[in-house]
Amino acid sequence: MSITHLVTHSGGFHADELLSSVILTRLFPEAELIRSRDKAWITPAQDRIIYDVGGQFDAEAQIFDHHQRPNPLREDGLPYSSFGLVWSQYGRDYLRAMDVPAHDIEVIHSAFDHDFVLPVDLLDNGAVNASEAGPLFAGLTLPVLLESLKPAFDDRTDKADDRAFMAALPIARAFVEAQVKRKAAKYRAETMVLAAIEAAGEERILELPMGMPFRAGVQKAGADHLLFVVHPRGTDWALTTIRTGDDTFDNRADLPVAWAGLTDDALEAASGVAGAKFCHNGRFIAVASSREAVLEMADIAVAEALAE
Repeated sequence: MSITHLVTHSGGFHADELLSSVILTRLFPEAELIRSRDKAWITPAQDRIIYDVGGQFDAEAQIFDHHQRPNPLREDGLPYSSFGLVWSQYGRDYLRAMDVPAHDIEVIHSAFDHDFVLPVDLLDNGAVNASEAGPLFAGLTLPVLLESLKPAFDDRTDKADDRAFMAALPIARAFVEAQVKRKAAKYRAETMVLAAIEAAGEERILELPMGMPFRAGVQKAGADHLLFVVHPRGTDWALTTIRTGDDTFDNRADLPVAWAGLTDDALEAASGVAGAKFCHNGRFIAVASSREAVLEMADIAVAEALAE
């Protein structure tokens, strides 16, 4: 029997059932979303998926609540919210519906679970506090922002909670889909970077066909010999450094000191390269008007870096 109803609780809402609804409404677009605590609705049946209500977790029966005792836990003992339970069961199908390539499904499913789903699970269960994000950002965590879309305490108009929930759903969907697309793009970029590294051999300069995230691919390939990356940037070409880690601005090599902050004629004079257009004062990116010019700048930068 097909799924005709998606059932979660009525009243005020939290991020977990809102984000669960994002996943389920994508997979079952014809199903009606019901917000109710009526026992007739929150009793498992073949035609419905029940989540964040009902006092049970049984994936085969299609009910995904986490408020009962004992509550469902991950293998590492951390608690699930309804979002984590729904993602565990339906996340791979959701990624397929998002046209994520089959060979990336598992890695993106795991990464999204760790980076996006788990924090929502922990916050919903009180296992962490929003304040642990830091005082300046405590009010800006995704669950807090989504829950700020609930109606005001004194809004007693009929179905105010239901209207707010349905209005919040496309906003939550935008965040989920953006994160999934971003992670899928990351793995597409990694494939392209690995191919470019193989083509570069022992060269110190990595040429890419377009701007893209490249450090993860460089690290995965163990390409410690690479110092700079070049790629087209609109009608120009960019020369960029390679950071030594995700949490630092230190680079394997910086662009030459003499280029810092210069543009156009001044940069051409300092570099000796016709077509040199710009070098950031921080010496992590430079721009040239052509591939030939940017590769000439890259060769100069490599020579200077190796001479230090």
